Amino acid sequence: MKLFVFGLDGVPFNFFENELKDKVPNIKKLIENSQYGILKSITPPITVPAWICMLSGKTPGDLGIYGFRNRKPDEYKLSVTTSYSLKTDTVLEILSKKEKKIIAIGIPPSYPPKPINGIRISCFLTPGAQSEYTYPKNIKKEIEEKFGEYIFDVRGFRTEDKEWLKKEIFKLTDQRFEIVKYFLKNKEWDLFFFIEMGTDRIHHGFWRFFDKNHKLYEKGNEYENVIPEYYGFIDKKVGEILDELPEDTWILIVSDHGAKRLEGCIAVNELLIKEGYLSLKSYPDKQMRLEPEMIDFKNTYAYGEGGYYARVFLNVKGRDKEGKIDKNDYEKVRRELKEIFEGLKNEEGKDMGTKAYYPEEIYPEVKGFPPDLIVIFGDLNYRSVGSVGINKIFTLENDTGPDDANHSYEGIYVLKDPDNTLKGRKDVDIYDIAETILKIFNENAEELRINRGKSLI
Repeated sequence: MKLFVFGLDGVPFNFFENELKDKVPNIKKLIENSQYGILKSITPPITVPAWICMLSGKTPGDLGIYGFRNRKPDEYKLSVTTSYSLKTDTVLEILSKKEKKIIAIGIPPSYPPKPINGIRISCFLTPGAQSEYTYPKNIKKEIEEKFGEYIFDVRGFRTEDKEWLKKEIFKLTDQRFEIVKYFLKNKEWDLFFFIEMGTDRIHHGFWRFFDKNHKLYEKGNEYENVIPEYYGFIDKKVGEILDELPEDTWILIVSDHGAKRLEGCIAVNELLIKEGYLSLKSYPDKQMRLEPEMIDFKNTYAYGEGGYYARVFLNVKGRDKEGKIDKNDYEKVRRELKEIFEGLKNEEGKDMGTKAYYPEEIYPEVKGFPPDLIVIFGDLNYRSVGSVGINKIFTLENDTGPDDANHSYEGIYVLKDPDNTLKGRKDVDIYDIAETILKIFNENAEELRINRGKSLI
């Protein structure tokens, strides 16, 4: 029994189903002989930790991982998530211990790469090709001799240089699939799971050129067909791999979240300054990232981080170095901020539908150092901007560079069994995948311990 998994980061179900399905004949044919549908992502839908939630059946709260970067006790700064941040086994480790051969490529967070019964190549969070990014170490040399310097991601994908960006995304994807094909033919495996980041990067870089409802769409623009062209390229690569798979192979296509057009951005720290919750030592005369050393913590109740959603941290006495809020007032301040965020109107004065969550509301268990509030602006039509010096709350511009798309909850999955018994549309949850993978290999899902999902088979 074998299972091959195509991990396509950020592929949105509705966009794929309505706009792209006829442009991907190999995937369309696979869908016709499979079970498929929406794969509902985590809250909030972000790459880290969504892939690990998928492979462990655990929520971000169970894992204590809330994004690419997380707070540590006694620190105001956020630290980059690494493989050491993960304190639980995923299906990769469980099956590895059962002597199944595993090939795992690009699953975040996987730098530094931990030992496995097989091959592991670390993810886009890897510092660079000079790092030891493979297990075992000799695989790095083999990759570089056959394929040149390994490409982890398109660094600087938020750019106005669209010609360069298009070329780099296609180059990333081409190399990734060629390495996958090589390992598929030349290495032993029972479970092969790889993630392609190009799908996510093409959305962030080119969504406005294709989506006619995007604010910045211009009819007949020169990049109007880049997204369909790219998905056709992906489909061709998928077809090449499908042709090489043994007949008894289970096939799974999954995305960790979806994507949708970006309507604008909310400058979360500008809002907190305006409402009197955040005090700076001095207000900058130009836009810049908010760093802890810029904050007057003795007079600050809360500050926020930018990203696909806003993480808002309260400054609490006894918990934070320069705490301002008495613990007895903690819930009062949280409620005040929740009301401010959820009452936010857009520039036309209409309700945005923003949701500000307490972590314990959405996660059955909360470990590590979670944000005090998780704020999702306008049903993810808006992203959070953490910079200050903007002098306004609403902006069309992302502070980390041009961005056309935000994430959405509705990813996609396709599951094909060797006997062709699974058919039709069925919408499921990201937490269902871990138990499904174990069941394919006839292994006990109890080893996942806190498993929030259920098997699809």
